[in-house]
Order: sequence, then C-alpha cells, then structure tokens
Amino acid sequence: MSEYGEPAAGPPPGRAGTSRARRLRLAALLVLLVVVVVVVIRVVAAAGPPSREQLRERAGLTGKQTLLIGVKDDQPGVSQQLENGAFEGFDIEIAYMIADDLGFDAPRVEFLPIESEDRARRQARAPDGRFVTVDLVVASYSITELRRQQGVNFSAPYLETEQSVITRASDDRPVTGLRDLAGRKVCTIATSTSERNLTELGAQARGRNRISECVQELYDGTVDAVTTDAAILAGFVGPRPPGELPPMTKLKRVQELRHWDIGDDNSELWGVNTSPNPAMRDLVNLSLQESATGPDGERWRAAFDRYLRSEQPANNPQQVAVDRQPEPGPEDRVEVRQWPWERFALPYPHRPRPASPTGVARVRGRRSSGC
Repeated sequence: MSEYGEPAAGPPPGRAGTSRARRLRLAALLVLLVVVVVVVIRVVAAAGPPSREQLRERAGLTGKQTLLIGVKDDQPGVSQQLENGAFEGFDIEIAYMIADDLGFDAPRVEFLPIESEDRARRQARAPDGRFVTVDLVVASYSITELRRQQGVNFSAPYLETEQSVITRASDDRPVTGLRDLAGRKVCTIATSTSERNLTELGAQARGRNRISECVQELYDGTVDAVTTDAAILAGFVGPRPPGELPPMTKLKRVQELRHWDIGDDNSELWGVNTSPNPAMRDLVNLSLQESATGPDGERWRAAFDRYLRSEQPANNPQQVAVDRQPEPGPEDRVEVRQWPWERFALPYPHRPRPASPTGVARVRGRRSSGC
C-alpha cells in the first residue's frame, strides 16, 4: 500500500517474465552469432586463399634472417656495385621494395653479383668466391617463353623496355635498324637471343657475359656497336649523377657514345627469377601487384624517376623505358586472406594512394631479344 492508501504501482502481470525471456533470446542470439562467426572463419581459413603469413611460411621465410638476392654489378642506372661495396640502381630499389614486402628490411638484405649465364640457376658468387644459391634474382632478366620452358620461374614483369644499339659518337654511320649492322662487329650478351639474331642479319656477333666488357671493347675500337636492352645501354651514354661514389667496375679510354632507336616494336619485359617455390612466386607477384595496381605505386615511380627518367635527356630519341609499371596479367594475380579488422589494425599494405602517373606507355609486340 502507498501512504495514501493506494496499492503500490508495480509491473503489470507477466512483464517480468517477458523481460527475462527477451534477455534469454538476446543471449541465445549472441551465442548463435559467435558460433556462426567462428564457423565462417574456420571455413574461410580452410577453403579460402592463404594469408600473407601462411605464404611466408610456405616459402621458407619464417625465421629466416637474411634474404639473398642475385643482381648485376656493372650496369649503371640499373644495378651497379660501388667502390664501397654497396649497390645502387633501379633493379636494386625494386629488390628492396620486394624484400620489404616479404618482411626483410634493408639491413637483412644481401646482394650478390650474378653473371647472366647463372641467372637461371640462381647461382651467385659470395664475397669468399664460393657460388651460393640466392633466394631471388633481380638482374635485368627478360621474360621469354624459351626460358620458361627451360624451367625459369618468372614473376610478373616489373619493367618494359626495348632493344637498342649504341655506337661511338665519332662513328657517323647511321643505325636505323639491326640490318644496318650487317658486316660490322657487334657485341652483345652471350646468353641472349640477340646474338643469334645478329648472326642471321650478317653482323659479326661477339657474345660476352658482362655488358661492361662489350662497352669496353666499343671504347677500344674492337667492335663497332653494342646492342641489348635500352634501359641497360642508357646508363653508359649519359653522365653519372654528381656526388655519387665511383663504380667498382672501371672502364678505360671512355668516349662519348650515341644511342640509336632502331625502331624495334617489340617489348623487353623484365621479371624476377623467384625459385621453383610457388609461395615465393606468389609473394613476389603480390608485391608487384600492390605496386602496380594498388595504393603502393610511389615506390616504383620513385625508383624509375631517380635512375631511368633522369637518363632520358642524354639518350634521346631512344626511349630508355616505359614510364609506367606493367600491370600483372590474370595468371600473375594473387589473392590473400585479410580480415576486415586487419585493414584498420595494420597500416601495411594500405598506404596512401599516390598521384596518378604521368605519361603514356607505348604498346609493344612480343618478340624478345632476351637480355
């Protein structure tokens, strides 16, 4: 009773039972939701794409302390070893980019010089002179069908360039196509198909394992021309950027060179030899995919601008390389499992989207000189 003699107000009959039933239904719904989430996670984890960490484990990278990468050591602007032992160039920056995405920062990356003939076997020379098997090869390695058939496991392409020719600037004989080299002594990489093409065109082809050897023979007058990929030759034509350390590979009797656009409508697409491990290939392709099509392309563009675009003025009219990263084809695309909350908890790989690239890539055909 209230103090006024009225019955105390209380919940209507049945309200308490209704509230209790509602709480029980809500609790059951929450339990069911948790069960559904757990089941979905287990199903996706079992049947869906692997996570990035699972790929790293399958590639043998979990717990690995150092990533060994075979690179060229005598290609200015692409990959060159300096007097202090460090490496610089476009390929080096791409290698660092991929290594970072694989979980290896710069101090845990070791570059080893690799010769052209050893790239397929991934055999590079260690500082003590021993040959060791590297994890990756990033060495101006053109993707060709023949190399694929021979067992090279290429990644998606990371650069598009084309075959070209350099001569001494004092040589006034024009080179508008490879046929103009008929009867001349021409040096090229011994393991490339360009050596065979030159012979078929009537040139006196000389194959060398190192492009610096070809350029030295050009300086010496032993050969009349050198041909290989334009991105490789461009670094020998223009001056070195000021303030950089001298290269370890020294060339003598240096002369002014001329870069000829031979009108080749065929692409040279460079790829990474990723080893036979499919998980390693997927990780490398994932890095290139995020760089080419995702919000992470500023790293590729910075490397291109610093080392290749800067060489363009000295190499006109020959285009050094296409100023846009090739997009991976359907066969090179990789899917990884990433839960929605990881997009907010983990900053990588969701970096700010860079500005749209400038310039238009030229479309090329498929025949390759196979540098």
